[in-house]
Parts: sequence; structure tokens; C-alpha cells
Amino acid sequence: MATVRLSFSPAPAHVRTARLVAVAVARRAGVSEEFLEEIRLATGEACSRAVALHRSHGVSDLVEVSLRDGERFTVEVVDRASNGSALVGSPSEPGLFLVEPVVPLTVSPESLTEEDLAERMGLALLAGLVDDIAVAPVSDGEGTEVRMSWPLQKMGRVGDR
Repeated sequence: MATVRLSFSPAPAHVRTARLVAVAVARRAGVSEEFLEEIRLATGEACSRAVALHRSHGVSDLVEVSLRDGERFTVEVVDRASNGSALVGSPSEPGLFLVEPVVPLTVSPESLTEEDLAERMGLALLAGLVDDIAVAPVSDGEGTEVRMSWPLQKMGRVGDR
């Protein structure tokens, strides 16, 4: 299993680089062409969300991106802002992850801050883009991890010839 790690300062200009790297690594890992645009969009949205959270919370730590090939191609984006979302579902069952906001759904949208609304919109967009997505608090401190994955082609990977 190969892993590519990318860390960048929380600046919107770096999101484009993360998208380009994710697509290049996905192509090299053997992801079907039909998923590459989805990977580009989802990685961009997850990274933009992390950058926005860092900036709104005044966090200067790096945004961390991990790209792995194994049974599936996986993209993980970690922010170090305050935990805002929880995981519902089972990590062993792809496609069953749901994002649950910490703020109860009975709260009126008018009472949410602009930051809360932006975070939930980003997560809703990601959930619509990616079939296999998990959002969970990081295990070592503040922040959240967005983990997304896509299937690899059945035939050999690019470069395995």
C-alpha cells in the first residue's frame, strides 16, 4: 500500500495543489477515469472546509492530507480546528457513514452562526459527492478528519506492466 502525505498552510491558494495531487495519485493508483472528477471536487471541498475552519478559529497549524491506495483509494483531510461533527455508522461498512451535526436539527437556521452553516453546507456537499465518506473527531486533540474512498479498477495499476 502506497501513501502520499501533503501538508499545507491554511490558505485557499493551496487547495488547488491538493486537488491536483489527489487526482494524479488516484490515476497512478488505478482509479477509473469515471471517478477522477469526483475525487478532484471532493478533495477540493474537504480541503476548502479545513482551510475555512482553520481561518475562522485562528488556527495556524497545517492542514494534513493523506492519499492511500489499498483495497480502495482513500483521501483523508484533517483539520485542527474545534470538533464540529460526529460519526454515525460503522467504519467497516463502506457507504454507511452519515454526518451528524453537533447542533440538533431542531435548532432554527437563524440561530446558527455563519461558520456553522458553512461547515454543514460543506459536509452536505461532500456527502452528496462521495458514496463512502466518514467525518470523525481526530483522536489526538482538536479537529476533524474527513475520510473518503473510491474503488480501484480490477485490472493492474498504471505502471505495473
